[in-house]
Amino acid sequence: MNDLLTERTPAWKKLSLFAVTWPIFVDSLLRMMLGTADVFMLSRISDQVAGAIGFANEMIVFCIMMFGFVGIGTSVAVTQYLGAGRRETATRIAAIAITMNLIFGLLVSLALVLLSRPLLTMMHIEPSMIDSADRYLKLIGGFIWIEALSYALSSVIRANGQTRGVMFVTLGVNIVHVVGNYLLIFGHLGFPEWGVTGAAVSAVISRFLGLIVLVVLLYKTLPVRIRLRDYVTFDKLHVRQILGIGLPSAGEHLSWQSQHMMVMVFITMIGPAALSAHVYVYNISAYFMALSAAIGMGTEIVIGHMIGAGELKTAYRRLIRSVQISLTLTFSIVCIAALFRESLMGLFTQNPEIIAMGTSILLLSVLLEPGRTFNLVVINSLRAAGDARFPVLMGVLSMWGICVPLAYWLGIHMGMGLLGIWIAFATDEWLRGLIMMLRWRSRAWERKALVKPAATAEGSQTVTA
Repeated sequence: MNDLLTERTPAWKKLSLFAVTWPIFVDSLLRMMLGTADVFMLSRISDQVAGAIGFANEMIVFCIMMFGFVGIGTSVAVTQYLGAGRRETATRIAAIAITMNLIFGLLVSLALVLLSRPLLTMMHIEPSMIDSADRYLKLIGGFIWIEALSYALSSVIRANGQTRGVMFVTLGVNIVHVVGNYLLIFGHLGFPEWGVTGAAVSAVISRFLGLIVLVVLLYKTLPVRIRLRDYVTFDKLHVRQILGIGLPSAGEHLSWQSQHMMVMVFITMIGPAALSAHVYVYNISAYFMALSAAIGMGTEIVIGHMIGAGELKTAYRRLIRSVQISLTLTFSIVCIAALFRESLMGLFTQNPEIIAMGTSILLLSVLLEPGRTFNLVVINSLRAAGDARFPVLMGVLSMWGICVPLAYWLGIHMGMGLLGIWIAFATDEWLRGLIMMLRWRSRAWERKALVKPAATAEGSQTVTA
C-alpha cells in the first residue's frame, strides 16, 4: 500500500479500523492454527504426546512474545512518525528494529538448543513426556530466530497500513505447515514417519519460506526504501524510542508468560489429565482472543497515526468505541462456543476425564474472555500513545500479587483443580482490564507522545517513554 500516505491528506484519515483490523484477525487465527495443528495432529498419536508438545509450545510462545518488545516499540514509533508526516525517519527506525530483533533471535535460538532439557526438567514435566518435548523444543528453538525476524518485518509492514499482505503470508505458511505435518508426522506419500520430529521440521520449513516472502513485501510496502547501511546505523534517539516503549511492554509480556509458566507447574502437580485438558482448552480459547487482539492491534495502528498527527480527542473516542465493539463480539463468540463445548473438546480427545475438566473451563470462559478484552484493546492503545510503563507496573502487581497466589490457593490448597486455576485467570484479567480503562479515561497518556506533529513542530522530537 505504497500510496497509503500522501502529502496532502493526513495518514490517520486514510486508515479505516475495519480495513486494518480484519486482515489482522485472520492473520491471528492463522498463527494460532500453527500451534494448534501440531497439538491436534499429534493428539492422534496420544494425549501424552499432545500434552508434551503443548507444554513445549508454551515455551516457544514465551520466546516469541519476547521478540515482540522490539516489534511493539517499532510499531508505536513508526506509526507516530508516519502520522507526523516524517516517512524517512519512520523507515530508518524500521531498519534498526529489524537488526535488533535478528540479533536477539539468534541469542535465544542458541539458549534454547543448549538449555532445552534442563528447562523442561525444571518445569516438572512428566518424565514420560520429556523426550518428545525436548526433541520438539530443540528443533523449533534452534530456528526461532526466523520468528524474531518475521515479527519485526510484520510490525513494520502493518504500521505502514499493509495488514492484508501479512495475512496472506501467514495463510501460505499455514498451508505449507499443515501439508508438511500430514506428510512428515504420519509418513504419507512415501515420506518418513517422523512423528514429533516431523511436526518440528514442517514448522521450520514453512516459517522460513514465509520469512522470504515478508522481506519481499517489506521493500514493496515502505514509502522510503531502506538502504543497507540503515541496518547497521544505530541512532541513539531512535533506539531509545523503540526500547522506551518496547522494554516496558516486554516486562509486561515477561510477567504474564512467566506467571503462566508458574501456573503450568501447578497444573502438572494436579496430574497429566489436567495438563492435557489445559492444553486443549488453551488452544480453543486462543481463538476467542483473536478478535479482541485484532481490534486491539488495529486500534493501536490507527491511534498511533492519530497521536502523531496531534488528534488526541479523536484517539480517545476511537478507543472507547473499539472496546465496545470488542466486548460485544467477544461475549457473543464465547457464548456460542460454550454451547458446543463438549463437541469442541471431542475434537482433541475421547478421554471422559479430560473432556469433563475441559467443558467446565470452556463454560467459565464466558466470564473470563470479556475481561481479557480490556487488556488486549486498552493496553495496546496506551502503548500507541507512548504510555508503556503504567500497564507493566499494574500487570506485575496483579499477575504475581493476585493470579499466582490465588491459582495455588484455589487449585492446589482448596482442591478445586484446573477450575480453580482458571478462576484465578479470570479474576486477574478483569482487575487489570478495569484498571487500564481507568488509566485511559484519566488521559494521562496525552503527555507521552514520541513526536510532535510536523505541522506544529517541524523536526522536533520528544522522548517521554
